[in-house]
Amino acid sequence: ATIRCRARGSARESDGRRVPCRGSAVVAPGWTRLPWLPCRVSSLPRPATPPQKSARGVFTPRGVCVYVPAAVKVHFIGIGGTGMGAVAGLLRAAGHDVRGSDTAVYPPMSEQLASLGIPVFEGFSADNLAWQPDTVVVGNVNSKDHVEVAAAQAAGIPLTSFPAVLGEQLLAQRHPIVITGTHGKTTTTSMLAHILMEAGRDPGLFVGGVPIALGQGWHLGTGAEFVVEGDEYDTAFFDKGSKFLHYRPRTAVLTSVELDHVDIFESIDAVRDTFRRFVALLPADGLLVVCHESAEALALAKNAACRVETYAVVEDGEPPPDLTWRAENLEYLKNGRVAFDVVGRGEQLGRFETLLVGRHNVANVLATIAVAVDRGVQVEIVRRAVASFAGVRRRLELRGIASGVWVLDDYAHHPTAVRETLRAVRRRFPKRRVIAVYEPRSATSRRRTFQEEFVAAFAHADEVVVGRLYDPTRIPKEERFDPERLALDLHRHGTKATHITETAAAVKHVAGAAAPGDVVVVLSSGSFDGLHDRLLDEIGDPVVPARRADMAGVRALLEKVHLSAAGATDENYGHYFYLRNERGVDGVVALDVVGEDAILHSLAVHPDARGTGFGWLLADVAVQWARHRGCRRRRGWVTDARPTRSEGHHPNGWRRVHDGGHRPGWHLGA
Repeated sequence: ATIRCRARGSARESDGRRVPCRGSAVVAPGWTRLPWLPCRVSSLPRPATPPQKSARGVFTPRGVCVYVPAAVKVHFIGIGGTGMGAVAGLLRAAGHDVRGSDTAVYPPMSEQLASLGIPVFEGFSADNLAWQPDTVVVGNVNSKDHVEVAAAQAAGIPLTSFPAVLGEQLLAQRHPIVITGTHGKTTTTSMLAHILMEAGRDPGLFVGGVPIALGQGWHLGTGAEFVVEGDEYDTAFFDKGSKFLHYRPRTAVLTSVELDHVDIFESIDAVRDTFRRFVALLPADGLLVVCHESAEALALAKNAACRVETYAVVEDGEPPPDLTWRAENLEYLKNGRVAFDVVGRGEQLGRFETLLVGRHNVANVLATIAVAVDRGVQVEIVRRAVASFAGVRRRLELRGIASGVWVLDDYAHHPTAVRETLRAVRRRFPKRRVIAVYEPRSATSRRRTFQEEFVAAFAHADEVVVGRLYDPTRIPKEERFDPERLALDLHRHGTKATHITETAAAVKHVAGAAAPGDVVVVLSSGSFDGLHDRLLDEIGDPVVPARRADMAGVRALLEKVHLSAAGATDENYGHYFYLRNERGVDGVVALDVVGEDAILHSLAVHPDARGTGFGWLLADVAVQWARHRGCRRRRGWVTDARPTRSEGHHPNGWRRVHDGGHRPGWHLGA
């Protein structure tokens, strides 16, 4: 049997002889080399004798390479989770037969699984295993009594976890860069992968979020590096160790260490212990990049056997003498970007800009710069990549603008994360009123561990709406967080606050309180009963980013008004925005970002809505979106959207341009 080999020059046969390699290598009959594991021809040891093939012989290592029987069938219990769905996508991309089950799967994961052709069984049942998978991946929320776990065990199907699959099968032959810590993991992981991609490294990626530019939280990659978000939460009911203990780190970032996940960590000592075990995994020739501003993280770094470098944001006073990397001279620009100087390893690396707002995000960016430079990426490439990184979904993600009200979505549910998120919003929108809408949903936020700390965290908002406690029956009464008390405490400390138990009532309250120019920040680790979209619809005439499922309606409107729909493919949904009302898609505009330029095109309004001002509303929202993305120049492409005057200045701020190598169009103002 032969396999495709990405190596050049030579390879080894099963008997250890070196042979010319022209895109294939010889392996034992019946075994196929995993396509995502590049062949390290310069250091291949003599392969061990391959084991006998068996019906259950899944993911068997052979020497430094990993082999699996052809057409492995893998079933995921709880495939809708970000981690489970990402590993399912990685295996499907590698050519394996992947299916899964869950009670419900929501966008964007539902869209990603559908685009990959991964069938999802709705609900859990023993019948979901009738297709006879070779192995079953169990999510950490599933217990040993789960109906599908019991069915798998009864059928003799091996159980495993997604961290084990990731570590043993995807990371063993790569250079794992593991980003861990209590806060900032998702953003830091996503940005580092973006930098390496921009440098042409084609890294692997596994992250518990969705980078906006990539559209999914995983990437197989062919390069040496594999960037992984290292979560300290437990692995599975049969493996109570932290997920990141499976990830074989060679380079690691430790952003912070605080008490979190109080459902599995009884105290900060337990948190320290699991991070100490992680640090001990780093080899002597590895690298640990640790945040100097976290005393707990610094203390743990002293136990590392590898090289340690530190980073911090320095705004006042002299930097600590043992600081390896620092960001200084922070400047919050009018276009929404943050600019700062970087000093690393004693050298001035110059000025950097990022679209990410807040001091905490500058620290996250600094960590990625440190790792990228250590991996040999040129500073200028790093600078350009940092400037172009568009962020991550659910991390201050703009969900829509309705009647001048901005609705942002953020995953923050720990008091430190809530505080830093609201501070960042204040920096980004200094003259606007900020309304925070909070759902206590995570295992930590539903407990009273941080009851007092949340009062200080939410003090950075002008008004706070506290929703009901999610599924309180799963938390002992004496341990439950008290949302009504939080609202009362905030009110006593001078922050307007209301506790509203029903989501529908919360939607009406916020819609009535919000005025044009206000910023509503929805904070939840879950869907919050769809509050984001319900709020936008309640305010009226929302312009929202298109999703994959919306693109059929987008194409239909473009064709109805005789504009080209060729570019409005399902894959390009990230470029389109539409105005939503009872008719469905009532208006469309597309926004392409090219460097610091935003190009508007495909502006269309439903014929029945002509004369309502929707066209200018769409253009105005698109311009605001472009500013939110930090674009300095905004142009409209006249082929699809032509203002009423063909020459000179338009009364609404458009003017003709023919410069910069872009398509002739209309400049939309500063």
